[in-house]
Amino acid sequence: MNVSIIQTTLFWENPEQNRTHFEKLINQVTETDLIVLPEMFTTGFSMQPETVAEENLTTTYNWLKTQAAKKNCSVVGSVAIKEKESYYNRIHFVKSNGETSFYDKRHLFRMGKEDKYYKAGNEKIIVTSSNFKICPLICYDLRFPIWSRNRFNKETKTWDYDVLIYVANWPEVRSYPWKQLLIARAIENQCYVIGVNRIGEDGNGIKHSGDSLVINPKGEIISKTKPNKESVETVFLDKNYLEEFRSIFPVGLDADEFEIL
Repeated sequence: MNVSIIQTTLFWENPEQNRTHFEKLINQVTETDLIVLPEMFTTGFSMQPETVAEENLTTTYNWLKTQAAKKNCSVVGSVAIKEKESYYNRIHFVKSNGETSFYDKRHLFRMGKEDKYYKAGNEKIIVTSSNFKICPLICYDLRFPIWSRNRFNKETKTWDYDVLIYVANWPEVRSYPWKQLLIARAIENQCYVIGVNRIGEDGNGIKHSGDSLVINPKGEIISKTKPNKESVETVFLDKNYLEEFRSIFPVGLDADEFEIL
């Protein structure tokens, strides 16, 4: 599976300008199966959802469907959404045929007061695309390994997912833990991990260096995107490599059972 990651600056609380900008970058992509956009890619990490949030299944959703159909691939990214008088930081995972899955961010970033303005989700999703099972999560979720834990079924000898995605607005000042945690998630879950982060300064004066990464199940970085630079990169994820590594090093057979409350 070819995965394209788009690392760029975001125009503060300006959905139309961001959609136009991302469309230009998406047009650079060729021969891909999945395009990954940052967290809140139409607005930046805004705590003014009453101003920037969209009704679900409206403007940006329709734009994502158009991009997915045009490029004949899946597209994933998160958007500020209003639904039933509540606001959500919601991932849209849109396939080329228009089929869509949604995930609402569970761990809201209290240090940025996200928990004051948005409602937390409580259910993960697993999306099958290009013969890969994919689990998309959002930014601060990265710090909570139990939530992202890849379960192994010891009867069928299968994992819940093959690819773990984090879309983010992760500040430059914490770039070191961002990179280390992404590597840890790949190793402990024996999967590919994709972390796509923005660059540039947001409307609150917070700087972001990007440091977007694609990591293989051994914890090795296989992408070449540079920090603080706009980048459109396509990386190949090898399903045979993943399955062979899981077969010769079957740590799932010794995994602990657990329950998330």
